[in-house]
Amino acid sequence: MVVEKNNKFEDFKFNKGNLNFAVIGHIEWINFLKVDQLPKPGVISHSKKSLEYPAGGGSIIAKTLSELTLNQIHFFTALGNDNYGERCFKILSNMGIKLHVAWREKPTRRGFSLTDFKGERAITVIGERLSPRHKDDLDWNILKKMDGIFITASDSEIFKMSRSAPILCSTPRVGLNTINKSNVFLDGLIGSNLDPGEVFSFSELSVKPKYIIKTEGEKGGIIYPGGRYKALKNKKIKVDSYGCGDSFAAGILYGMASKWNIDKSLNLAKVIGRDSSEFFGPYSKND
Repeated sequence: MVVEKNNKFEDFKFNKGNLNFAVIGHIEWINFLKVDQLPKPGVISHSKKSLEYPAGGGSIIAKTLSELTLNQIHFFTALGNDNYGERCFKILSNMGIKLHVAWREKPTRRGFSLTDFKGERAITVIGERLSPRHKDDLDWNILKKMDGIFITASDSEIFKMSRSAPILCSTPRVGLNTINKSNVFLDGLIGSNLDPGEVFSFSELSVKPKYIIKTEGEKGGIIYPGGRYKALKNKKIKVDSYGCGDSFAAGILYGMASKWNIDKSLNLAKVIGRDSSEFFGPYSKND
């Protein structure tokens, strides 16, 4: 396939539409470090490059969706009432994302993402993950106008409110207890099959989603129903795997909201996931 000139994603031709999306989830202030080697006991590693940005699954999905549609993305989140929270709000707003923030009297979660010369990474987070709650005084009525919603952090009542959208997807990192308590049908449950924090069995779900996708990085992944799928090979050198899974998930949501079949949605997701491994840090253009 040939890409359009105004489309950043290679190998996939499509027109940006006027779809409306909301993301409900978390933000983390991350220091991205390019190191000569990932940490080992007793060994000092050296950083060759450093960036600091608001990141985390919610931020990555919101930014990716903003590059797929002409309309502004609504991002419902929670931030600490501190300097890091203010910086997150300013940077993401400058990217064109509309933030709906529940400000907490708690510190904004921070962390470090270390990437080695092979593009592999290790992440350490500091502090509590702040997530929005249904009782927060935010403009939840906007959710009724959305074509698609992705949830990375919330409570079960927010899942119920979000089901007003034609397409609703989530990550198991939200917590299976939260998802099950909502008793909501999901169009997609998308997570890493390599991350212990996102691995689960079907028997743990009270309501079976339309699609369950378990990603496995360069090995591809598994989609139920459907079976195994292969990942795309990198066209450029793999630089940093941070955010690949979240970018992939955004592609699935976009495709499903566009009323594509699952194969076409998966193809877009694979392109976006691969492309996100070919630059350092959370965003292709670190504005």
